[in-house]
Amino acid sequence: MTLLARLDRLPLSRPHYKLLLIGGLGYTFDGMDSAVVAFLLPSVREVWGLSNGQLGLIGSATPFGFLFGAIAAGLLGDRIGRKKVMMYALAFYAVFSVVAAFAPNYEVFLGARVLAGAGAGAESAIIAPFLSEFVPAKRRGWFIGALAGFFSFGFVAAALIGRFVVSASPEGWRIAQMLTAVPIVMLLWWRRSLPESPRFLLAQGRYEEAEQVVGKIERDVEKATGRSLPPVAAQAAIQPVTETPKVNLVTALRFLWSRAMARRTAVIWTVWFVITFSYYGFFSWIPTLLVERGITVTKSFEFSIIIYLAQIPGYFSAAWLSERLDRKHTIALYLAGSAVSAFWLSQMDAPWAITVAGAVLSFFLNGTYAGVYSYTPEVFPTWIRATGTGLSSAFGRVGSILAPTIIGLSAASLGFGGVFGLTTAVLGAGVLCVIVFGLSTAGRSLEELTERGAQASTAEEMSK
Repeated sequence: MTLLARLDRLPLSRPHYKLLLIGGLGYTFDGMDSAVVAFLLPSVREVWGLSNGQLGLIGSATPFGFLFGAIAAGLLGDRIGRKKVMMYALAFYAVFSVVAAFAPNYEVFLGARVLAGAGAGAESAIIAPFLSEFVPAKRRGWFIGALAGFFSFGFVAAALIGRFVVSASPEGWRIAQMLTAVPIVMLLWWRRSLPESPRFLLAQGRYEEAEQVVGKIERDVEKATGRSLPPVAAQAAIQPVTETPKVNLVTALRFLWSRAMARRTAVIWTVWFVITFSYYGFFSWIPTLLVERGITVTKSFEFSIIIYLAQIPGYFSAAWLSERLDRKHTIALYLAGSAVSAFWLSQMDAPWAITVAGAVLSFFLNGTYAGVYSYTPEVFPTWIRATGTGLSSAFGRVGSILAPTIIGLSAASLGFGGVFGLTTAVLGAGVLCVIVFGLSTAGRSLEELTERGAQASTAEEMSK
């Protein structure tokens, strides 16, 4: 089968960058939706007279929705196709963002935030495995790392919305929710521009459709570069497994924790939990910690913008390094940097010092995410790639749900330093896990990384 070899030999050019922009805009709005909630809480608290417990539920609503959305996206992505899930998830997210904007009471707002989070979580979980299947092996790490970098633009946009929209009027929080629904208009573009993954089509036995997709990409690349295409490698790419069990939660978990896959699954789930626990623990508490240090709410929003801006070089530096150091070493490096930064933050008292240390921690945490988003789709076979990625992301979301509560309780007993001492320990465990047990993936095709090792396990699964 030379079809995938034809795809992997293509140089990155305008068709690939178009996919990067399409997926990147999806991640931008996912990031904005996740981050904007922190800036809505003071307003909705005043409007409905909410208690701290009710505010906490709103804060957990998005990651709770993310968890179920990620699981659903993975399972559906491997059954009905990556493109359909990506488009339906965007529509679902946008509709419930509008419902949240017009919510008449706390209960409707909370429910809408959970469902909007489910849509955002589904989209977030499907984009990376979807687009990774179009990118040549030698540039995949950079491409997916840069794709994940668009999350940072969403966080910066959320901070700007918090500062200039939410605080501008009593109804500013409703306007902010409407702004997060704007990406619904992208569906018109996505429907016409997005091809289905040729790897998914091959895994489904839809060879003619896969040929059409690859042929069009080849023509577009040739037109964009103005040069003849490179020759196809003499040794054809390994063909994805096509005789596979029907993907559902039971078969997926059985396969992912089979003897052939358990080590990979354990490593990637652990890394997702560590980074998501640390990330949400930090970003959900940093505005509060700044206010406790005597900074006004408005100033804390401004300092948050500085901390969010540090995400941008974090993502894109890690995307660049992931092709040079390999994904596992990039993840380990940025996790280690996060651990050191968290410890540094634990020793700071002055607001400016907390802001600087927080910005450095933000840099390393988000750089880790760039590596993780590149790494995750690479360790799962084509027939279960979306499900494997979705379940990994979902397990990470457990960390995002637990982190605010655990850190809140820790803050009461351990204080400011203890909170980030705890974060340092969690991050350190992640470094050891990925260094000792992680898989090297740079420069290797998706089929080389997954299909050979999956054959026996898949056959065993089908026999049950």
